[in-house]
Amino acid sequence: MTIQVYNTLTRRKEPFETVEPGKVRMYVCGPTVYDKAHIGHAMSAIVFDVVRRYLEYKGYQVDHVMNFTDVDDKIIRRSIEAGDDPFAIANRYIGEFKRHIAELGILPATNYPQVSETIDEIVEMVQGLQESRYAYTMDGDVYFRVRHDDDYGKLSRRKLDEAMAGTRVESDETKEDVNDFALWKSQKPGEPAWPSPWGPGRPGWHIECSAMALKHLGEEIDIHGGGNDLVFPHHENEIAQTESYTGRPFARFWMHNGMLQLKGEKMSKSLGNLVTIDDFLAQHEASVLRLLILSSHYRKPLAYNDTVVEDNARALARLRGALRPAVGAITSGGAVDSLLAAAEQTRRGFEEAMDDDFNTAGALGCLFELVTEINRARDAGVAAEPLAAAQDVLAELAGILGLQLSSEATGAEAAPFIDLLLEMRSKLRAAKQFALADEIRNRLTDLGVMVEDTREGSTWRIQ
Repeated sequence: MTIQVYNTLTRRKEPFETVEPGKVRMYVCGPTVYDKAHIGHAMSAIVFDVVRRYLEYKGYQVDHVMNFTDVDDKIIRRSIEAGDDPFAIANRYIGEFKRHIAELGILPATNYPQVSETIDEIVEMVQGLQESRYAYTMDGDVYFRVRHDDDYGKLSRRKLDEAMAGTRVESDETKEDVNDFALWKSQKPGEPAWPSPWGPGRPGWHIECSAMALKHLGEEIDIHGGGNDLVFPHHENEIAQTESYTGRPFARFWMHNGMLQLKGEKMSKSLGNLVTIDDFLAQHEASVLRLLILSSHYRKPLAYNDTVVEDNARALARLRGALRPAVGAITSGGAVDSLLAAAEQTRRGFEEAMDDDFNTAGALGCLFELVTEINRARDAGVAAEPLAAAQDVLAELAGILGLQLSSEATGAEAAPFIDLLLEMRSKLRAAKQFALADEIRNRLTDLGVMVEDTREGSTWRIQ
């Protein structure tokens, strides 16, 4: 099956065809580095990490670029508030985010460009837009003429006269049109600046990503990704200025992930309702966050709360529990045949789900069905070799999603403690202290350990 990808530009799923056969050029908008990153930033990074992993699994060579915006109004304000150098602040948070990338099991991007390292390319692009009359200068500032671009609004589907509805617009008498946006800003006191044909200044927000994408990926790319809060104005303006500059389509596929929501609102620094990546990783492992994010379709909003986190911690334990070693010796017959058939069907179902616009929720459903079959086969006495064949499929496909199902995390280290608790529980039951015995069982269940009572005694397994 050909991979189908939902394209925000066309509002439909389309066959995934690349500019160059077998190669994918993917640009993903990274964070503006003025504060600690939160798990909403992690969501976008994880979503596109899985897109990349699956494309590589399908045989593509992926050139993945994620930028850091290190020149921005927010960074400048933070530097003034803190009395610190803006580039020192930006570089500190860039270092933190790269650490998070490693902690979250995200594959390193091919390139991590920064705005401050792309000034020459930005100036060249602004000059080109001015020469073709898509841009104009006013008192050292350079603006893009939105009305000069006939198909402006094609990504967000906003008509030009309605484009600013619901959007904060600062009154600026120096612009020809209120909809025009800045490509270059003249220096204000205390701000960092670079020389340019229009005087010292710095880039506008939108031109930065266009210049970095052109520099590292070329004039036409395959995937441009980011959160759906960037559709307008950021990505809309990127399309306008880039295609006006090159005369060619900018990106074949525009992909946007939904927002992580806390108490029904988008997680953001401005609202103050965020959980930092450091906060999350101090209490939970990275695969819990990854599983939480992948349990829903990437384009949908995702609710975050303690219950959802706990549910996904248990789901991760269940996946890992399927990797427990065999206890039987059956090497052929119905149970073995059923298990191997289930593993084969899991791979087909996994690929069908992922081919359908990277449906990770459907792909995970296939994995959990295989977990059930593996546990059933183990209980039926299937031997190590056929059981391991199915477990290998589970581990491989989970790895495509970036989930860590290492053998060290399957309950082996906890086994002596669980066995001790079950021994104490048996003694409590013999002494007719059933309330305490039930409490032990219930607490183990909360931790993802399923206790099963049989005539021969109690057994346990990771759910």
